Amino acid sequence: MLYLASKSPRRAELLDRLGLSYRLLDVDVPEVRAPDEAAADYVLRVARDKAAAGWAQVAGEAGAQVLGADTEVVLDGEVFGKPADAADAAAMLRRLSGRTHQVLSAVVVHDASGVRSVLSDTQVRFAPLDEPTIAAYVATGEPMGKAGAYGIQGRAGAFVEHLAGSYSGVMGLPLHETARLLAAAHATTTGASAAMAG
Repeated sequence: MLYLASKSPRRAELLDRLGLSYRLLDVDVPEVRAPDEAAADYVLRVARDKAAAGWAQVAGEAGAQVLGADTEVVLDGEVFGKPADAADAAAMLRRLSGRTHQVLSAVVVHDASGVRSVLSDTQVRFAPLDEPTIAAYVATGEPMGKAGAYGIQGRAGAFVEHLAGSYSGVMGLPLHETARLLAAAHATTTGASAAMAG
């Protein structure tokens, strides 16, 4: 059985698109970047921590696999997490306005045969945003709970001038990379089971 260690409804919605059967696990993992920790290392570590926390709940179940993921917006080496409030969201959007930022989305699969990970790196360029546009968007409430204070699948999709990489990765789960990771994990697990049976 596949488990998704995430509280994000967007991640569950994306995983549904792969047509896989899975269950949700509620995990609570601190998302605090260490001093001098590279953005990519941080995103991978948080995804690994989520998968490990989920694995701790189901490790005794035969055939269990746990998927953990984390997505962060990065500009000039700074990780933009979820905004603390409306003012924080507006400040983030002002900084993203008219610039290209990076969206890192890490996916980790943890099962009895080990831990596998993949990192999706997407470049997103925002059009210039004026104050009324930012204020109107923040007023919708959509930026809250989202890395970088925007949801590309919502109204902020209109802000995106150019995207190079994974659209679903910006949403929170890069589908191509996730499907490949799960296929590789399944092949490894199946091979190990066959070897044991033989």
